[in-house]
Amino acid sequence: MSPDAGKTVSVTWRNVPATVWTLGFVSLLMDTSSELIHSLLPVFLTTVLGASTVAVGVIEGIAEATAAIAKVFSGALSDRIGKRKLLVGMGYGLAAITKPVFPLASTAWEILAARFVDRIGKGIRGAPRDALIADITPPAIRGASYGIRQALDTVGAFAGPLLAVALMALYANDFRAVFWWALVPAALAVLLIVPDDTRTSAKHSWPIHSQQLKRLSRAFWIVIAIGVVFALARFSEAFLVLKAQAEGLALALIPLVFVWMNLIYALTATAAGILSDRIGRVKVLLCGLVALVVADLALAFVPGLAGVIIGVGLWGLYLGFSQGLLSALVADTAPEDLRGTAFGLFNLVTGAALLVASVLAGWVWYDFGPTATFSAGAVFSGLAILVIWHQGRTEARELTARDCREAGRAADVEVEPHF
Repeated sequence: MSPDAGKTVSVTWRNVPATVWTLGFVSLLMDTSSELIHSLLPVFLTTVLGASTVAVGVIEGIAEATAAIAKVFSGALSDRIGKRKLLVGMGYGLAAITKPVFPLASTAWEILAARFVDRIGKGIRGAPRDALIADITPPAIRGASYGIRQALDTVGAFAGPLLAVALMALYANDFRAVFWWALVPAALAVLLIVPDDTRTSAKHSWPIHSQQLKRLSRAFWIVIAIGVVFALARFSEAFLVLKAQAEGLALALIPLVFVWMNLIYALTATAAGILSDRIGRVKVLLCGLVALVVADLALAFVPGLAGVIIGVGLWGLYLGFSQGLLSALVADTAPEDLRGTAFGLFNLVTGAALLVASVLAGWVWYDFGPTATFSAGAVFSGLAILVIWHQGRTEARELTARDCREAGRAADVEVEPHF
């Protein structure tokens, strides 16, 4: 437990390390590239390539699971060799070279292959990047730093779909012509992330073995469990696009679904991170899950595009109140020399859960339709609230009892810094 974690600090932009900003802008550029493609990909798969919604769910689930598996090994490798930034650069480079495959693809299998390699790139960069942020950021502003990086990432996530809308109008709904433009921001991201120094974290023994894994605390495994619950409650955002299409949104305007979602996401991520530094992570995470329940209900039962607008906006609010905070929780609970491994394990387990959720969502949609899909999502989200609320109360009681025994004479110490 960090002694600084319970203190209230005044966070300004100058407090956040420059490397966090650099990583944020690189994420912005690569997400602009990726979301330009991904905002159109479900419709491209179903209308141009003739894939089913089950295939969409499988492709998205396998893609995210691949990234999760790669993060385990890249995280452990970054702990072993200490060169986190080198691995981050390699991951972004690998993602960039997949972009030409999308406009050239003629089958769903080629899309799956491109998504597979692209997500390997994401996996290689993800855990080392998150560990690097934890390495260079003081604990008292860790939530704010993760929130800022996530917010910049999300700016790209709505800039990409917005660019897709303009290009779809310019090229008269020619998906392939639009996809070629994704190469430009991807190349800029790689140029920006080129390592500008040779500083490394300390080298350690290979961390994926039983003795090292035993050093991961019970609090860390609780965070893993929380991440799994969140992943099961949330399936791929590709189904939001399919819902908008089903409600009659014009083809050229489909990317606006991601624009709207990611605009809300970007506007709330930094504030949620700062708030979690002050009142605790779990309280903010629960607010996010409440937003997800309402989002699923709106998408299931509010007719027409009004339901899509409400549901997608609340989905973005959920993301803003959860994604950066889950990373901060991992950083809070992992040993410093095992942070890369910890982020990798977290993403492996939650990625597997997201694969299950996405495949199930595709099956339910195919057999029962969108109302049943989003209704099931609301049920899972409601169960997630109960599980995390109960765990938060249990953890708070344990922390209070332990801290009262160890530091009962320090009446001004905050006893619930993270949970």
